[in-house]
Amino acid sequence: MEHLEQNLLPPVAEKTTIKIFGVGDAGVKMLAELGTPEFAAAGLVAVNTDPASLQASRAPIKYHIENKLLRGLGSGGDAERSRALAEEQFTALKSECADCTVIFILAGLGGGAGSGISPVLARAARETGALVLALVTMPFESEGNHRGQQAQHSLEHLKAAADGVICLAGDNIFGLVDENTSILEFFNVADRLLLDGLRGIWQLLQRRGIIQVHFGDLCALLRDRHSENCFAFVEASGAARSREVVEKILSHPLLDKGRALADSGGVLINITAGRDLTMAEINRVMTEIKRQCGRAQTIMGAAVDNTLGDRLCVTIIAARPHALPKVEDTARLATPGGRHSISGNSSTLPATPILTGTRPRRPGAKPVQGQLPLNVVSRGRFDKSEPTLHQGEDLDVPTFLRRGVALN
Repeated sequence: MEHLEQNLLPPVAEKTTIKIFGVGDAGVKMLAELGTPEFAAAGLVAVNTDPASLQASRAPIKYHIENKLLRGLGSGGDAERSRALAEEQFTALKSECADCTVIFILAGLGGGAGSGISPVLARAARETGALVLALVTMPFESEGNHRGQQAQHSLEHLKAAADGVICLAGDNIFGLVDENTSILEFFNVADRLLLDGLRGIWQLLQRRGIIQVHFGDLCALLRDRHSENCFAFVEASGAARSREVVEKILSHPLLDKGRALADSGGVLINITAGRDLTMAEINRVMTEIKRQCGRAQTIMGAAVDNTLGDRLCVTIIAARPHALPKVEDTARLATPGGRHSISGNSSTLPATPILTGTRPRRPGAKPVQGQLPLNVVSRGRFDKSEPTLHQGEDLDVPTFLRRGVALN
């Protein structure tokens, strides 16, 4: 009984060092929402090219990505300029990430600082061996092509650098607000959605569970996938709370209203509530989620936290399947029989023609045997000898050439 009571407490489950970076104006703004006792164990770092944004931030660590050319005016919305500035301070950013277990990056893509600095920071963090997760917002379609294209370009670089990326498209929020919602509240809703996802992962890493989800489980799910993954954190209270959290999961914008679960290769689910958490509630939630996940590998954890009262909280992390090799890469994976096997994966690709140095013969075309236009420079000791003639044929010429025999 004493062992059970210890499991009901929320101490740190494993020794993890976590830092959360807010990048650009949007990231620094989100970082301000984390200055609570709940995140006291995390290191908060603000990174921006705008000095005014950093001065207003209460983050204990601030990085002003700047040089003399900008004269304190920021990046001017130019992602390439911000990227170049971050590359100049790559060593300093890497040093700030040293000795961390997990690095979170919060940013809004589309502008200059968030789009340019985030991929460089993610690459610096990964070089230290940390698990790197980025949570970013994308611009609205009405913001124009320039911001949209700049955001998409940055997103591709960020996915290549980070272990996982949580991406919230601005247009997905319209279903959560009404027409009278102010623009400030609209952006606050987007920030809260990402921060709820971050909060769910934070609790997953910090709380010891009855059914434990280890940090190694999270790494196995996300490490080296370099893909756009989906996170969600939902909660409900009352007698029908298990059904309510399922409804929220299936309508959550970060999960593409549940469709992302069907496309996932692996799903991690962590269920947390007070001492009144029942196995019936766990089974109900898991049954509905697994029904949506198809054949995805699922990992489930459950924890009891007395501070939650009658609330039931569910954290979901859905990882995309590992990408198959590109068509141009399959030739080196070819095996006899015309199939392509993928190392470390039981799936196979359909047979694909492999380009070689030979050209397919056209139907009905006859091969023509020719003689290369080579001139004999010297016959050595036989240079002055007469050719060997027999019945008018030069026997020094190869037989297949004298008789016109085609070689296949």
